[in-house]
Amino acid sequence: MSIAQNIAKIREEIAQAARDAGRDPKEITLVGASKMNDAAACREAIAAGIDVLGENRVQEMQQKLSQNAYDGVPLHFIGHLQRNKVKQVVGYVDLIQSAGSLELLSEIDKCAAKKELVQDVLLEVNIGEEEAKSGFLPGDLFQAAQAAKELPHVRVRGLMAIPPVESEEHGSIPFFEKMYRFYVDINEKLYNNEFVYLSMGMSGDFADAIRCGANMVRVGTAIFGARNYGQTN
Repeated sequence: MSIAQNIAKIREEIAQAARDAGRDPKEITLVGASKMNDAAACREAIAAGIDVLGENRVQEMQQKLSQNAYDGVPLHFIGHLQRNKVKQVVGYVDLIQSAGSLELLSEIDKCAAKKELVQDVLLEVNIGEEEAKSGFLPGDLFQAAQAAKELPHVRVRGLMAIPPVESEEHGSIPFFEKMYRFYVDINEKLYNNEFVYLSMGMSGDFADAIRCGANMVRVGTAIFGARNYGQTN
């Protein structure tokens, strides 16, 4: 199937999941995770109506920016971001979804100040408390959200999470439900209901994420096909 056909199929699945939850499908933002796909694939996704494109790798993103690969849609950075690469991302993307430490938030704030802008971010939550993953631990999230609110050149727009890989179907649901509770609680208590995005759910579980309250899903392989991790960039 083509990228356009894949997007159409995913739209149908998104709509069904939204209806299952009593929600409007138009509430759901579809991010095409375009890691390891070239500028032509990005343009094909844009022509097919993708809402947003998301990149995981700074070098790849910069290369495709130079090729005007994202023209016509917002660009999000959705991968792990190292502090020494922040300046290559701040101001180039509409949203950094992976702000998962106070040190990284501080670096984003400093860089945004130098560029005289305010950078939109999501707070990344390590919802499964996995040692190998970045993100704020659930027990630290409320305090981190308070600290982020004080940064003048950072605007927190919501939360993002990648739950642990589950062997059982629908195994991510408890993590999605927990994330939704965090989202509602922090939004009401700290951010005066100014949050916009709860970003969770990928190719294998985005329907469950939507039923649990996600309004942004990040879909890669189901749109672009399996990635070839043997290739070099």
